[in-house]
Amino acid sequence: MKQLRYITLGLAFVLTLFTLSVQAQEVAATDSVNQQKNEVNVKEIVFEHIGDSYEWHITDIGHTAIVIPLPIIVYSSTSGWHTFLSSRLEENGGSYEGFSIAPEGAKYEGKLVEQTALGEWVRPFDISITKITLALLINSTLLLVIILGVAQWYRKREQGAWAPGGFVGFMEMFIMMVHDDVIKSCAGPNYKKFAPYLLTAFFFIFINNIMGLIPIFPGGANVTGNISITLVLALFTFVAVNLFGTRTYWREIFWPDVPWWLKVPIPMMPFIELFGVFTKPFALMIRLFANMLSGHMAMLVLTSLIFISAGMGPVINGSLTVASVFFNLFMNILELLVAFIQAYVFTMLSAVFIGLAQESKHEKEKIEI
Repeated sequence: MKQLRYITLGLAFVLTLFTLSVQAQEVAATDSVNQQKNEVNVKEIVFEHIGDSYEWHITDIGHTAIVIPLPIIVYSSTSGWHTFLSSRLEENGGSYEGFSIAPEGAKYEGKLVEQTALGEWVRPFDISITKITLALLINSTLLLVIILGVAQWYRKREQGAWAPGGFVGFMEMFIMMVHDDVIKSCAGPNYKKFAPYLLTAFFFIFINNIMGLIPIFPGGANVTGNISITLVLALFTFVAVNLFGTRTYWREIFWPDVPWWLKVPIPMMPFIELFGVFTKPFALMIRLFANMLSGHMAMLVLTSLIFISAGMGPVINGSLTVASVFFNLFMNILELLVAFIQAYVFTMLSAVFIGLAQESKHEKEKIEI
């Protein structure tokens, strides 16, 4: 009965989620069409959604844009620190205190730049709270609230009490699934040392993926579709693998168990093994980034078909509208599945790489026997 309840709640959540997503995307596309006199700029719609910015555009009501201005914090080598809201740029014709946003086609397109005395546009030291940064802080706070809330329940739980139900029971099932099926089975005998990081990585990726599918604030930001985020996650795995790697792991890299002529005089196999040390985290970074980015782009392009075909007659436009809606429903359901799969795959591969680096000589001999 509990499993049935979880499935029912999950399906209701999925249905609500993708319905809201489709409606919000259609409204956003319609607003873009009105602003551009019925000419849809698909590139602008797509990149505005998946890109980063110094403000958070929520929606438009008529000709009024509902926007959250974000704090800009920059350091100029000539004038020092500057802190102001991004709305100051718009209020002052696109420039404020010598800073402006680089236009489309410029070298630093979409980034804050300043002009030097020689007339050259350069990038200042920029630690502004952008849309992706704010979404990252919100999602991380939400993750902390969920995990610490569940932990608090267990602290108050009496010895011998019944198993938890509801959301706490769901989280226990979720955490144990990742811990037992992924971490324990892939990270080797020392899995307990790495379980906190791997569980954190899984739920961090999962909650950011889910929040990216929710079209209304504070959702909608494509955090895991930003390569800077996936780069940092991959670096954490890189450090966990190589910093705690055993002597056997490093021996297999610099002196692998292959015929001697593959190692001397030309260290071909050691070079390949050393190259693999860097390609593994690189593959983790690109896989997560590309999958989350492509999903968002596909849904936006499918929605744009409705407005691209607006001038092609009612038959074509009506057919493409129905097709676009059904494909968007399918893509939203698929993206919910991908949100889980990508978190699962990243955690599993990280655990496998860590497990291989923890292998000792004795364990390797047992496997060979």
